[in-house]
Amino acid sequence: MNEPARQIRIAILAFPDATVSTIYGMYDLFMSVGRDWGFLTSGAPGQSLIQPVIVGARDGSFFTANGIALDPQCHADDFLRPDVVCVPDAFVPPGAELAGRFEPELHYLRTLYNQGSIIATACSGALLLAEAGLLDGYEATTHWGYCDYMRERYPAIHLYPERALVASGQEQRLIMAGGGTSWLDLALLLTARLCGVEEAMRVARIHLIDWHSVGQQPFAHLARSRQAGDAVIADCQVWIAQNYQQPGPVARMAQRSGLAERSFKRRFQQATGMSPLEYVHTLRLEEAKQMLETSDLPVEAVANEVGYEDAGFFSRLFRRQVGITPSAYRKRFGGMRQALAEGRGVR
Repeated sequence: MNEPARQIRIAILAFPDATVSTIYGMYDLFMSVGRDWGFLTSGAPGQSLIQPVIVGARDGSFFTANGIALDPQCHADDFLRPDVVCVPDAFVPPGAELAGRFEPELHYLRTLYNQGSIIATACSGALLLAEAGLLDGYEATTHWGYCDYMRERYPAIHLYPERALVASGQEQRLIMAGGGTSWLDLALLLTARLCGVEEAMRVARIHLIDWHSVGQQPFAHLARSRQAGDAVIADCQVWIAQNYQQPGPVARMAQRSGLAERSFKRRFQQATGMSPLEYVHTLRLEEAKQMLETSDLPVEAVANEVGYEDAGFFSRLFRRQVGITPSAYRKRFGGMRQALAEGRGVR
């Protein structure tokens, strides 16, 4: 008689700044691996191949980010040597002071990583890996809204904001998903690595999971909203927000600032973290995205409207910055916007 397969042990780390949707979503998905396919296709559930446990590195229960009380199933110290530790998103604003905020969790993650566990993070949960020093010198990703902050705070990390998934570290035991529902991709990747590709495909079919093959860059808001503390540069930011489509925008901003163009470019970079031309491109591309979603204008006309006479250059720039072509962006997001506006599919 064959012995039942050993269950993969996954600790889902809960903490006060986490959101419960990711915690419980991961728990339900991992429990379904090996169990639900037979239940749905033959009426006979199989054995769960994964044992997920919600653990806490602190004593007792606590309120999570959205005010939901959560009582972990056990203390992290009592769930020894899990195969994987999953870290949900941390609902902290980009730029928040993190020193001392997650000390129990950071100690736990360092300990488990050194013991050989895989550490997998969802969304802004990658901040905990960065704060623990585990990502120094390695590739990483996180939610696009935290990328600027991570670059500034952790310069030793090689950040790839356009990617929805990154595996790095020793033996690729640090796995990060980008923003939002890309934790589903993370869960599928872990299932494939630990239980086989066929099981992962079954999970995808059961839960109707659509792989984020285009990464997260098409979803990102490219233009940074941070207003410069430099009054001269801030005035130029206000002006260019209304005049980005004009020819020669950088020279016009420099003229408006009263500075020599070289001095203006240096101060603009220092104040905003972007060159003036990069800033203009991001404003134009955000407007182009909006127009592609809401209008039927040809791509060439959209390019002209936002300030590009060369539609070919616009298309190449759009693909480089956004990750997909203007036409593909319109198909994906214009269709989504129209379906939501019309309530399509609602009966």
